[in-house]
Amino acid sequence: MSHLQFFFYENGILHNFSTPRIPQQNGVVKRKHRSLEELARTMLNEYNVSKYFWADAVSTAYYVLNRMLIRPIFKITSYELFKGKKPNVAHLKIFGCTCFISNNGKENLGKFDSKADEALFQGYSLTIKTYRVFNRRTLNVEESMHVVFDEAVDLEENPLESNKKTAGDEEYIQEALDEMYLNDNPPSQPEDPEKCWKSPRGLSLDNVIGDISKGVITRNMNNFGMNATFVS
Repeated sequence: MSHLQFFFYENGILHNFSTPRIPQQNGVVKRKHRSLEELARTMLNEYNVSKYFWADAVSTAYYVLNRMLIRPIFKITSYELFKGKKPNVAHLKIFGCTCFISNNGKENLGKFDSKADEALFQGYSLTIKTYRVFNRRTLNVEESMHVVFDEAVDLEENPLESNKKTAGDEEYIQEALDEMYLNDNPPSQPEDPEKCWKSPRGLSLDNVIGDISKGVITRNMNNFGMNATFVS
């Protein structure tokens, strides 16, 4: 009897085997692995964390599932089923977020040296109540409770939406500047409108009906009775 079989025998675990090269018999296990894979992928992509930390993402996903997922038969979490008490989830943080780990006591700091290092949150320790972080300065994984988290998601704006927003802002600013300029410097009427009027090709000033000094007048600006009289 191997050590693993002896462990199963002592703890009352029934070890079942599946037929080789028959993945259909591993449906429950494969579905569990897929759930962990999807969770780890989402956690890595949330803050664009390197795929190098995939093992930490899977471990953190399992850590959270054991404390959050309700077992359908027992109506309690796996942690409560194993420990006999409800889990505390107040310490859970977003995987991959930026955090700052205290540097006190690790190195001899100067009078004006920084007391904290920027780090990347990597999960939770499985042996003691500490956080696992990747120190960006030392490039090492450390475990500590003296960690301050910055969980604000800095999502990159859609370039198309950003361009639309910028174009709209520029148009609004230009209109505001034009309105301010017109209020301060109202357009002056020329003394002789005929001197400022530019004749289009093939059109003489004698053929223009009406007073050109009034500018362009739309149909809505004219009196309805005058239009009706002109048409008749």
